[in-house]
Amino acid sequence: MKTELNYINFSYRTASGKDYRIPLSYQLFGKDLFSAPVILINHTLTGNSEVAGEKGWWKKLIGEHQVIDTNCYTVLCFNIPGNGYDDFFIDAYEDFTAADIAGIFLKGLELLSIKKLHALIGGSLGGGIGWEMLVKNPGLADIFIPIACDFKTHDWLHAQCLVQKFLLNQEEEPLQKARIHAMLCYRTPDSLNERFKNRYSSEKQRLESEDWLVHHGNTLNERFSLRSYKLMNHLLMNINANESKLKEIVSRIHLISVDTDLFFPASEMRMCCEELKEYKDDVVYHEIQSIHGHDAFLMEYEQLNTIIKNIL
Repeated sequence: MKTELNYINFSYRTASGKDYRIPLSYQLFGKDLFSAPVILINHTLTGNSEVAGEKGWWKKLIGEHQVIDTNCYTVLCFNIPGNGYDDFFIDAYEDFTAADIAGIFLKGLELLSIKKLHALIGGSLGGGIGWEMLVKNPGLADIFIPIACDFKTHDWLHAQCLVQKFLLNQEEEPLQKARIHAMLCYRTPDSLNERFKNRYSSEKQRLESEDWLVHHGNTLNERFSLRSYKLMNHLLMNINANESKLKEIVSRIHLISVDTDLFFPASEMRMCCEELKEYKDDVVYHEIQSIHGHDAFLMEYEQLNTIIKNIL
């Protein structure tokens, strides 16, 4: 299994008219390129290209003898430029939108001579970028699996990203504060109440739930850059795939939502599915049942694996 970080360097002009030299990094897992069907994974907001292997953040889904079996497929994952995993950062993050990242990923595929994907899979922000890719290249993938995301940022999500933006511009512990707020969007009241039951830590002199939130804030601060988080939040705030172009997508589309998602509500994904069905036959809606909200697609692997196994 290949796990090394690879690079493609090219020039890219953003929709805002800014020119960048992009060192697009990526990782390959499984079969050699052009020896097996290619599955492209678009990573999550704080994710990266390491989706499989010992440290893979989606290793319960992707790997040898997993649902996405690296003995059968070539799995490719690009790093969103500026996520910092490859030590490349973008300071003027507002130069970019999710559509720009889609354009960069498409250029990467072109330079790798990959003309067709067996499947394009993305969760949350990664799924939003997937929608943007397909409106630019409707014939790119045989199968598209957007998980816990929509083709555009609706008002509720935009509002949460706005709060994130305010917190990220604080002088004191900006990333920790933003992450604590984000965790409350990724989970649900039932999830936290059921897990912590108002237990109090005498040792730390605070609720266990508070300790858990502070831990998540500090942990992300240790492994993620503030400027990367600002970029990712900005991209999430600006998903806006051209709705009139959705009808041109030739992929079989399988939308997977979470019934309790507070970030990308299941009602939005059901509405998206119904709209697509007006002009596409091969659109299917799936729903993960969980008390855990948005993060359930990174937790409820039995359900997720069953859904994706049936699709592939």
